[in-house]
Amino acid sequence: MEKRIALIKTEYKDIELILQMQREAFAGLYKKYNDTQTSPAAENYEDILRRFKQPETTYYFIVADGEKVGVIRIVDFKDGAARKRISPIFIMEKYRGRGYAQLAIAEAERIHGKTNWKLDTILQEKANCCLYEKLGFHKTGRTEKVNDKMTLVFYEKD
Repeated sequence: MEKRIALIKTEYKDIELILQMQREAFAGLYKKYNDTQTSPAAENYEDILRRFKQPETTYYFIVADGEKVGVIRIVDFKDGAARKRISPIFIMEKYRGRGYAQLAIAEAERIHGKTNWKLDTILQEKANCCLYEKLGFHKTGRTEKVNDKMTLVFYEKD
């Protein structure tokens, strides 16, 4: 049986749920890397609300079999010049390892176009790096050390 997901646009009323899911999904990484600076687990309602108000931002629930399994935020200026950005994407822990992130990115590309993307992830999280590379993203060569345990690595897809 082929796995399918849908990206369902979120609304203002969903911000609390997005925040709750985001904190839960990133709690392990937050604890592992003690990242108070960049971790989505450390964000608050106002952070998400501010992004929600950006005309270039769309949050989607990643839905599989009627369940909200995660969230993806797309930043798309729709100008053909600026790179589209994924920031963040997450799958809830109990749904991980089922290919949902890969399907969500493919669906985001179907909606927003296959080329001119960027994202960043934690260099030390090899599974994340492998996922993005498998989907055609390549490292830009840019990294940013967040703390002694964690470095961000930047990717693009043309």
